[in-house]
Amino acid sequence: MLRGGMRTVLAAALLVVTCLGQALASELYTTGTITSGTAPERRDIGFVTCLRDVVVRITGDSRLLNAPRLAEQVRHASELVASYTFRDRMSGTPIHDEQGSYDRPHDLTCVFDEAKLNAFLKSLDRKPWLKRPRLVAVIGIRDMKGAASMLASDSLGPRDQDMRTALIAAADKLALPLVLPSQAQIMQSGLSVRTLPAADPARLGTLARMAGGERALVGTIVWNNRPAGWVAEWRIADEPPATRWGISGVGFDDAFRNAVSGAAQVLSGHADP
Repeated sequence: MLRGGMRTVLAAALLVVTCLGQALASELYTTGTITSGTAPERRDIGFVTCLRDVVVRITGDSRLLNAPRLAEQVRHASELVASYTFRDRMSGTPIHDEQGSYDRPHDLTCVFDEAKLNAFLKSLDRKPWLKRPRLVAVIGIRDMKGAASMLASDSLGPRDQDMRTALIAAADKLALPLVLPSQAQIMQSGLSVRTLPAADPARLGTLARMAGGERALVGTIVWNNRPAGWVAEWRIADEPPATRWGISGVGFDDAFRNAVSGAAQVLSGHADP
């Protein structure tokens, strides 16, 4: 028998968990893009982009972008939008003589109707992916000069800050919780660019927990001169060895988008990337 005080504490804890779940669901149905002005035709183009993004964001399955049913629905994207707002990205900057609001860049934020969008997803045999693990990205880099390093939350390589920004932006777009370990945590784990490809899942899992995560997204990005671009290989540490994916000949922004979209597809249960 629970005493009154304990019942109150448990009820409060349940309320917090419920509110957090509702907040996550609300965030999943909100996405944005940049438009050239606020005219209806520009707005509608933005709605199409937002619908394509939110379908992948909610389900974790990027293969839906090629679904014929989605290609049909984007022509009526506005039917699924509950509300939207514009923000002038040049707010405070005077309009030039021949420039109107038409060609000024705006941030368009779309909030989709949860019930309508869920019904559309059901027609695609999909449902919202709500239980998302907190990922820790364990990434080894070999740059243009052949120098090897590990990307950390506090590493100071010449491209590290730009890489961190690109990685977090890719994860945010898919509403995938993701953090990087610190240099100290990586050193404590004993991992390096050389040992990362064959690293034991248990060791990677320990590093993930040290960094405050649940699962490890593991990969390397290596610069290749011919053709010029980064070659990236990715895996989830505790998934079967065959569950690997990658991309080549791209900038690191695209390499990290590939990492995150593949991780979302695997973790949401939608087969291999």
